[in-house]
Amino acid sequence: MPVMAPKTRYPTDRESLERDCDIEFFIAGGPGGQNRNKVATAVRLSHRPSGLVVTATERRSQARNRDVAYERLAARLEEAQREEVPRKPTRPSQASRERRMEEKRAASERKRLRATPAEE
Repeated sequence: MPVMAPKTRYPTDRESLERDCDIEFFIAGGPGGQNRNKVATAVRLSHRPSGLVVTATERRSQARNRDVAYERLAARLEEAQREEVPRKPTRPSQASRERRMEEKRAASERKRLRATPAEE
């Protein structure tokens, strides 16, 4: 089994994310009325160590968008750091192959009986 090199682990707690991120506020487009259109409530977080960037523009409150953005970044980091277990190739057993062939024969017979009889 090949040994995989360990990935860099980034902490996903809020305090570490706040320390490692650049935060940018901007005006979000879309529906939401006058308040959303003139106030910079959208949030973009750039995680410096990993290079991941997330945005949150759904809410009209900058604080709520910031919270959502930190949650998204933590989830994306967790997903990126999840170790993938290598798949072991397997083959079907002799008994399962025989069962499958028997099911195929039975289905074939059902279909053959369903056909109109040949005129002689």
